[in-house]
Amino acid sequence: MTGRSAANASEIAAEPFDDEAVAAVFGSYPARVRGKLLGLRSLIVETAAATPGVGRLMETLKWGQPSYLTPETKSGTTIRIDAIKGQPDRYALYVHCQTKLIETYREIYPDRLAYQGNRAVILETGKPLPVEPLRHCIALALTYHANKKK
Repeated sequence: MTGRSAANASEIAAEPFDDEAVAAVFGSYPARVRGKLLGLRSLIVETAAATPGVGRLMETLKWGQPSYLTPETKSGTTIRIDAIKGQPDRYALYVHCQTKLIETYREIYPDRLAYQGNRAVILETGKPLPVEPLRHCIALALTYHANKKK
């Protein structure tokens, strides 16, 4: 990705897709959840650009889900986003289940975010994107490996 980002995460992503397969996955979502996932995508791109040490963000598919990696710096763990199957009004931000990220998120934001096990932050299409807590959680994921080394 080029490092450009939408000025506001609630806007539909202005960042063009570098990977047509990723664009196709976003195009396959129902409109209501697509808009929310595009807003979350914008927040990930914006946060990566604003977080020192992250470097270029790569957008690809992992397990058929839009995924965000830090290939040059290897500073972070993969972030995946997706609609939750069978729950049309819910979507999620996933991190690797063997990290302590969800545990950390729960400690910092016990009542501001909803969680699924040790792998996901659960979001609802009928509610505004909780931008500030998510921005912090995304930054923690994008710097997870770099912070472990400290």
